[in-house]
Amino acid sequence: MAKNTLDFEKPIIDLEKKIEEMKAYEDNLDIKDEISKLEQKVDQLKKNVYENLTRWQRVQLARHPERPYTLDYIYMMTKDFVELHGDRLFKDDKAIVSGFAEIDEYKVMIIGHQKGRDTKSNLYRNFGMPNPEGYRKALRMMKLAEKFNRPVITFLDTPGAFPGLEAEERGQAEAIAKNLLEMSRLKVPIIVVIIGEGASGGALGIGVGDRILMLQNTWYSVIAPESCSSILWRSWEYKEQAAEALKLTAEDLLQQKIIDRIVPEPLGGAHKNHDEIAKTLKAILKEELANLIKVKPEKLIQNRLEKFGKMGVYEE
Repeated sequence: MAKNTLDFEKPIIDLEKKIEEMKAYEDNLDIKDEISKLEQKVDQLKKNVYENLTRWQRVQLARHPERPYTLDYIYMMTKDFVELHGDRLFKDDKAIVSGFAEIDEYKVMIIGHQKGRDTKSNLYRNFGMPNPEGYRKALRMMKLAEKFNRPVITFLDTPGAFPGLEAEERGQAEAIAKNLLEMSRLKVPIIVVIIGEGASGGALGIGVGDRILMLQNTWYSVIAPESCSSILWRSWEYKEQAAEALKLTAEDLLQQKIIDRIVPEPLGGAHKNHDEIAKTLKAILKEELANLIKVKPEKLIQNRLEKFGKMGVYEE
């Protein structure tokens, strides 16, 4: 089984391996029909598995180490990306990347969480968990975008804001809270895209926008399933039940009107075909930008405040 294969994918991988073994003897034996039948079986199995994923399985896909990260999307979808660094107060947080770029005819500011692919790069990126200076850098970039009248696009993919003592000493909660305030009244369009994990305030710190998009196999919640399980059951063993209770998938959040649109992924997840998901997301972003840039700043802010003000309403 491949190194990054998830448990529920094992039957598919086993069948694909069997097909590869059979193809090695295809020239000497008349087994083309058998191979064709197995390939059809694999295709059907993939549809059955990936179209009926549990919430916990979608969490697993969202964390897949081969999924595209913020910089991957930037390099696949944009041109002339100029990365900008630092919060002008403490230092440059490598867990958040930002800069000006062009998506065809649209000039935008892009801000997003960035994870690493191996131990060395994960340590460099702090596993995608920003410190306060990361959120302050993001806010500086948003103000810069506002100054030059550039729409803002944010990519969310974090297991949470960094919970270390030094982060708290430098004002982690204040930095996130200030971003919520300032993003709510920013005078340029903001599009938020959840591309992987959207955990708690770490994600929400750059998550206030006019349009909230979610890739199909991602999650967005006030708490991770494991953490929820450890609080409620004093054990991580109930993470699957926690995921079900949290209703944290794209379909759940669209139904709850927390997000506005689901971005379809290739069969099996975004990691299966980087080019395809980048092409799909780029087309959707251009469509959303075309609509938002027509709206006057005052109306943008009014709509944004009304949008978030309606969230959390319930009936007894």
